[in-house]
Amino acid sequence: MQIFTELTKNPDLSIALGYFDGVHLGHKAVIQNSVNYARQNNCKSAVITFTDHPCCFFYDRCPKYILTRAEREHKIKELGVDFLYELDFESISGLTAEEYLKNVLIKYFTPRAISTGWNHNFGYKKSGNAEFLRNNSKKFGYEYFELPPQKNGNEIISSSAIRKYLSEGKIEKANSMLGYKFSTSGIVISGNQIGRTIGFRTANLIYPDELIELPHGVYSVETTYGQGIANFGTRPTVNGKGVLLEVYILDFNKDIYGQNLTVEFNKMIRAEKKFPSLDALKTQINKDIKQI
Repeated sequence: MQIFTELTKNPDLSIALGYFDGVHLGHKAVIQNSVNYARQNNCKSAVITFTDHPCCFFYDRCPKYILTRAEREHKIKELGVDFLYELDFESISGLTAEEYLKNVLIKYFTPRAISTGWNHNFGYKKSGNAEFLRNNSKKFGYEYFELPPQKNGNEIISSSAIRKYLSEGKIEKANSMLGYKFSTSGIVISGNQIGRTIGFRTANLIYPDELIELPHGVYSVETTYGQGIANFGTRPTVNGKGVLLEVYILDFNKDIYGQNLTVEFNKMIRAEKKFPSLDALKTQINKDIKQI
C-alpha cells in the first residue's frame, strides 16, 4: 500500500471516504466494499482520509484516538487497499460539497466507484452526504455505494460508542465492535523494579498520549510473549509517579528491555487501588491472575 499526504493524479480508482478512527467493523464494511469493487472491475482501490480528526480543526482540540496513526495505516493495509491518502483537513475545510467532489475527488481520482458509510458528511458545514453523492453519480460517471449501519446486537457500531466503552473499562463490548482486541504497543522501559521483589517481574510501557485513556485498573491481556495481567495507572501502593502500563507476562522471565511489546486488552478485572503493604498487593495479584 502506498501512502500519500498530498493530492496526486491517480485516476480510475474505487475510493472509500471517511476518517476511519479504529477501523472498526463499520469502517471495514466501507473499505472492503471499495477493495472488492476494485478487484472485480480491474482497477485500484484507495482510502481518502485525513492526518487528524476534523475536530482538531473545528474545536482546536483533538479527540483521543482508538488507534495511533501508524496502527490505523496498518489496519487499512491489511484490508488490501492499494493507496492511502492522508490529507491535511484544514487545506480543504472551506470547500463546499460540490467543490470538494469536483475539484478534489473528480479532478484527482476520476473515481469509478465511491463507497461511504450511511452517515458520512463532508464539505463546508457538512453540506455533502450520501444523498449528494448518489445524486451526482451519473453526472460524474461513478457508481456510489452507501453502506448501511453495521450493528452489534441492537446497537449501531460507531467510533463514539467504542470510545465510550473503552473509557468506562467495558473492554469486551468495545472489542466486539472493533472486530479485534483494543491494543497498544511500545518499547519496554526500565521501571523501579519493585515487582520482581514480590515475584511479579513486569514489562513497563509508556501509554501513547493520543490514545483514549482506559480507567486506571488491572486488565487481562495478551502480549507478544503470551498471556498476562496489566496494571494501568499511577501505582499508588508504591507511590508511583506518572501514569504507566505495567505488564506481568505469565510463565515468562526473559529480559526484553528496549524491545517492542504489543499488549491486547481482553477485559478489566478491577479498579486500581492502594494496598497497605507489598504483601497485600502480592496477595491481590495472585487473585487477579485467577480471573484472567
